[in-house]
Amino acid sequence: MSVADELKGIVSRIPAKINEKKGIYEFEVVVAERKAFLSKQKLVYSAKFRVDEANKEVRFTEMLKESGAGVSSGGIDSDMGPGFGFKKESYNTLSGPRAGTIEEQSNLFGKKYQYNFDFEVIRKEFESKAKQHGYKFSYKVTGVGL
Repeated sequence: MSVADELKGIVSRIPAKINEKKGIYEFEVVVAERKAFLSKQKLVYSAKFRVDEANKEVRFTEMLKESGAGVSSGGIDSDMGPGFGFKKESYNTLSGPRAGTIEEQSNLFGKKYQYNFDFEVIRKEFESKAKQHGYKFSYKVTGVGL
């Protein structure tokens, strides 16, 4: 069995749906949700990996990201205008003040969400499987450089 197939097996046990595009595999898991009056926010664990056969290397990235949708009351400072309206937001935790390691991201989001998703276990399984096959394991917090 190839390294890529074994890594996809790790993802299937999470369970998460995996997508592949140009040799980069990506998967996401909703780790927490918050519901408030007419709005909903999700915290998502997102990871990508690439198996570089030429250099015998597995490159792995991960991050936490948050998205939300719901009703906004609008107003003077709002881009929605006066009255009620629907607003959808999504933002990446790696831009602006939410940058940092995934552990730092988890600590930040842990104040807002309650979850027990252990992303470290996934990273360690990927690293272990790569090394079992004689591959180097490279880890980055962002998706840049895959």
